Amino acid sequence: MNVDACPIGIIGGSGLYGMEELEVREERRIETPFGSPSEVFVLGELRGRPVAFLARHGRGHRILPSELNFRANIYAFKTLGVERLISLSAVGSLRRRYQPTHIVVPDQFIDRTRHRPDTFFGNGLAAHVGFADPICPQLMEVCADQSAAAGAVVHRGGVYVCMEGPQFSTRAESMMHRGWGADVIGMTNLQEAKLAREAEICYATLALITDYDCWHEDEEDVTVEAVLAVLRQNARTAQAAVARIVESLPAARRPGACPCVNALEHALITDPAIVPASVRRDLAPIVGRLLGDDDR
Repeated sequence: MNVDACPIGIIGGSGLYGMEELEVREERRIETPFGSPSEVFVLGELRGRPVAFLARHGRGHRILPSELNFRANIYAFKTLGVERLISLSAVGSLRRRYQPTHIVVPDQFIDRTRHRPDTFFGNGLAAHVGFADPICPQLMEVCADQSAAAGAVVHRGGVYVCMEGPQFSTRAESMMHRGWGADVIGMTNLQEAKLAREAEICYATLALITDYDCWHEDEEDVTVEAVLAVLRQNARTAQAAVARIVESLPAARRPGACPCVNALEHALITDPAIVPASVRRDLAPIVGRLLGDDDR
């Protein structure tokens, strides 16, 4: 089956390198102006809906968080016609009530990264998108509702601290993040959310809690072994949740119903007449309609 348009995208994080229910699959390698995505895209149908799946860290988990080509990943999803993007990722809990195997559907981020390109713009085209509410509220509600229906203990809303990694937190950092009011900590989702907003893609995260970072005096400090053990335990619930989310999403998005659909409407600052031709060409899937380059 050749899938030409996939309105729903799925990003699988640590321990989630495929979707068991994904049927009639085609693997497609996509190159972008920003380089190669993490892996080939697996296209097919999940519960009767066309979807595109990407293993964030590549098959076999070979790519560190700081090495991820976030721009290529999100750009490729855009060229596949993705309008809604569901991200799964392992996180550490910064609150006693958020326990391993629980799922948090965060609605805010704190940026503690340092080395990552996180915008499509620059090089002669300036743009500033609104990011006060970084998660699509509509997609977030569906993700929370359907994760609970799949049997998960779900926490609706919360603050995700995105750290650089690849090392886990120091004890001092973990306590600082708790003092800031953060709820979970991970290494990947913020750049995805920023770029999805620039690409006018609705984005939400299922943050799968695997550990208590290193702040909890009654728990062992986080280790890869512990993370993977909990992920294996939670993988079936996570996959069932995603299948239910995909099945439950409305057929089409409604302009004005969330901040994502028209995020670029008033974000471009540069006079279209002076935008370099190379930038117009490279960003055509994202800004073509706004620069008058989109014939659709």
